Amino acid sequence: MAPPSHRKTSWPEVVGMPATPAVMKIMTDRPDLSVEVLPPGTNLLPGANPGRVRVFIDALGAVTKTPVIG
Repeated sequence: MAPPSHRKTSWPEVVGMPATPAVMKIMTDRPDLSVEVLPPGTNLLPGANPGRVRVFIDALGAVTKTPVIG
């Protein structure tokens, strides 16, 4: 595993991908994080979580914005 300062914190390369391969890519890069897949219209609680990545998808299941830690 890469040193903490060199570990990925965002995944712009998964934008447009289907959710499942995107989540697999994130989990391969950072198995220490939990990944949440969120469909359109999901109500979110405020606050960041350094152990989480949220993956926002459209109605067809494609990633709509760059997943980031928080």
